[in-house]
Amino acid sequence: MYDLIIIGGGPAGAAGAVYAARKQLKTLLITADFGGQSVVSSGIQNWIGTPEISGAELAENLKKHVLAYANDVVTVKEGEKVVFIKKTTPSEVEGSRDIFSVTTDQNNNYQGKTILICAGSGRRKLEAKGADKLEHKGLTYCASCDGPLFAGMDVAVIGGGNAAFETAAQLLAYTKSVTLIHRGDSFKADEITVKKVLSHPNMKSVLNSETLEIKGDKFVEGIIYKNKITGGTQELKVSGIFVEIGQIPNTGFVKGIVELDEYNRIKIDPWSQKTSVPGIWAAGDSTNILYHQNNIAAGDAVRALEDIYLSIHAK
Repeated sequence: MYDLIIIGGGPAGAAGAVYAARKQLKTLLITADFGGQSVVSSGIQNWIGTPEISGAELAENLKKHVLAYANDVVTVKEGEKVVFIKKTTPSEVEGSRDIFSVTTDQNNNYQGKTILICAGSGRRKLEAKGADKLEHKGLTYCASCDGPLFAGMDVAVIGGGNAAFETAAQLLAYTKSVTLIHRGDSFKADEITVKKVLSHPNMKSVLNSETLEIKGDKFVEGIIYKNKITGGTQELKVSGIFVEIGQIPNTGFVKGIVELDEYNRIKIDPWSQKTSVPGIWAAGDSTNILYHQNNIAAGDAVRALEDIYLSIHAK
């Protein structure tokens, strides 16, 4: 029986495990691997305290930090993926508490008094010719990680929601120009945000356009898109392409257990990170917070641990 089971090994899961160890909570960390989405990034420049670090090195550092504090308090199960959570009441005796049963894809079953879900999310991939081939070679899904590498260059952003416009705003600070390409006939982002970003002299936008192909041999050289109304195609010369067409939260294993929003993100109380189910907290990209960043995910997990610790010792 564990005091806490942490699901996920990205910045949130690792931060939660370090704080759990420091608070001497008997903890189990279950993760397929360490690092989260940023593990594929060649250069992360916004991880606070480190001017630049690769995604692979960040993942290794997260693992080292957890293991350095683990001792006999935190147990790490790497290479396993949680597929099911069940809440059970051990008895009807007054003073008893619900416990949680966690099952993994290795058919292992673990029990804990509390759960912290840090399962993260995956980027919705661009379905266009050449996209897979040129991913991490000029085509990226993380402007915060890779954006500064394209300083002084012409780039494109694919998407039309708030995330796409936030990415464009960030890129405008150091790129030569940004062209936003959206397949819809209107933008989904907040009107104020759209107006502000599009007013920048180095910003352009294209509506009703479907991305057909990413051009380039060893690195991105351009993008071909088709106007959905006229049927005409056009090639735009760019050195970088930033895809913001949505995220897919890794929350399938908690459907029907905790409350999710319309995007299948876990609804949490931002004051405490609590979910709709007492005893289950969540942090990071699998939650319905406004912004998703490595630093934010780690901080959210720390907030959750503070609340979990008080919850356990209040019983």
